[in-house]
Amino acid sequence: MNLQVNSADLLPADLSMGTVMLKVGDLPKLSAYYQSALGLEVVAEADGGLFLGRGNVPVVHLAPAGGLQVAARGEAGLFHTAILFETQADLAATVALAAQYDPAAFVGSADHLVSEAFYFTDPEGNGIELYWDRPRENWDWDQDVNGRTVRMASLALPPQDYFRKHLSQTALDGVSDAGAGVGHVHLQVGDTATAAAFYVDTLGFERTADFHGQALFVSAGGYHHHMAMNVWNSRGAGPRRDTLGLGEVLISVPDQDAVGALAERLAFAGVASHHTGAELRFEDPWRNRLRVAAA
Repeated sequence: MNLQVNSADLLPADLSMGTVMLKVGDLPKLSAYYQSALGLEVVAEADGGLFLGRGNVPVVHLAPAGGLQVAARGEAGLFHTAILFETQADLAATVALAAQYDPAAFVGSADHLVSEAFYFTDPEGNGIELYWDRPRENWDWDQDVNGRTVRMASLALPPQDYFRKHLSQTALDGVSDAGAGVGHVHLQVGDTATAAAFYVDTLGFERTADFHGQALFVSAGGYHHHMAMNVWNSRGAGPRRDTLGLGEVLISVPDQDAVGALAERLAFAGVASHHTGAELRFEDPWRNRLRVAAA
């Protein structure tokens, strides 16, 4: 089956990922982690919550939700928020800061061919990826019956070797000033076929990789992936309960025409949504909330 959609129904090539909202039980503890371990700063405050980011670019929105429980491991929801860094030195400095703040929060690292990545878990179990992209001209693509697929892998990336190559005192001293933003968002879902029907056929992302029904990667404009969905912990999961963890994913598109076009596609597919005129709010099949807004 061809999962590609007509070009007229694709999401804009210059789409970008925006702030990830997390429902948190202990706001001071989570705020301390994201600021002290990841070098984020308070960008704004709203409704008792905090927007944390680099410069004026918010990365995460921590929203107090003290009455909720932590999601069970097998439930759908957030796998990780992936924060993209401009240079290897900036990435190395933030990884070193995070590892020093809480060594137990480090859960792994990998060379993915298109990127170099380090993984952490925040104090309430939300996954975090810190990564740097190799130049696009160095990415390799293959052709299959469903279209182009990007070559990715999970090769060894020893942190100490990375520090020796890329960590500098200058980067450590300027860790909070280095540019960074949400590069992609990775979700846990019940199955990748349903994810493809929703994120590719309906929303208009392009499929960039599909690992034998275990994980699906999708993007706009030829990026390796803006979003991903896997079943590694959550195969067969149904709609989410209201729990701590993922609250909302923001997708930024260039103009209102793109918002309106997506609203029409959702209506045609029978997906309920709320269109305010400025933005569009809806849920995926697992009740993961998404918001699409014009930049």
